[in-house]
Amino acid sequence: MTSLRRWIGILVAGCGVPLALVAQQRIAIPSGEEMATASVPVSSPAESPMLPTDPSLPLSPSGRHYPLVPAQADVLAQLISVLEEAIRNPATPLDQIPQLAHQQQVIYRVLSHEPERAIAVRNALPPQWRWVFDQHIAARREFLAMHRGPASARVPAWRIQSPAPEAQLLRAYRSAAEATGIPWTVLAAVNLVETGMGRIDGVSVANAQGPMQFLPTTWAEAGIGQGGDIRDPWDSIHAAARYLVRRGGLRDLRQGLWGYNNSNHYGEAVLRYAALLDRDPLAYRGLYYWQIHYASAAGDLWLHEGYHRSKPASAHQHTREQPFSKPPSTLPLSTNTQS
Repeated sequence: MTSLRRWIGILVAGCGVPLALVAQQRIAIPSGEEMATASVPVSSPAESPMLPTDPSLPLSPSGRHYPLVPAQADVLAQLISVLEEAIRNPATPLDQIPQLAHQQQVIYRVLSHEPERAIAVRNALPPQWRWVFDQHIAARREFLAMHRGPASARVPAWRIQSPAPEAQLLRAYRSAAEATGIPWTVLAAVNLVETGMGRIDGVSVANAQGPMQFLPTTWAEAGIGQGGDIRDPWDSIHAAARYLVRRGGLRDLRQGLWGYNNSNHYGEAVLRYAALLDRDPLAYRGLYYWQIHYASAAGDLWLHEGYHRSKPASAHQHTREQPFSKPPSTLPLSTNTQS
């Protein structure tokens, strides 16, 4: 087992459009019991955030640019609070969630590199969002700790696709959890960090494949793949649950996750995201829409849904061809790590 390690990061774009929110629930992600634990009342509309924008920035094929991050800690804390509330609020229209999730994740990605500013932002947050903030920052920093050394000079030979529908994936996580005892939140977190919930269609350097990144040899083991399709989300999620059981996950989830990646940092990061989903299942609405970023010598590149290269290519050439993929010069991201 191995992850597609250089991608870990994941964002969608926002373009500064005010969000018109309606009091109509469009998706029922949690069960009734879980909905009762949600941070935001399901009947109240969230505040409509105006996302930071710059009309001079190049746009992706979806018409959005790389998100911007306000410099002032208090402004940034206010934006985080509004984003977190809107993402969790079932009254927020689903077509607004991707741009909210993108802005949310870019903020956490930037702050994971900036300890002093992160502390200032956290101190300015309303208390109800500080634990959420802590999980995101801690998870990102665990991945940063995994990867040291020069960033890649090339972009990968991947195809970035739209994932299976969010409700379909959720049914798979819960079905696999019921069948094995591995929490659905852990399966969702693994799917998230391995392939962006199936966005990455590619083979890792270790030949791991499919949305849950199985080695074909592991898939072929008795009781793991069970004759299913390694590239099918339902089959691979259920196989991942069985694999985690085999690796001791029912006794110790960290031990089970060690089978996916022989790193305590990896297990801790996955469990941070799982804890976020455990406390508030509506956080899934944001995580589902995070997209793929790739740390490179040319910057932290956004590989949009529609990216497709059959061979690795120069990262700098890629930014010339797709300038929207490169962070704006005003967005301070370290490029000396692989996360």
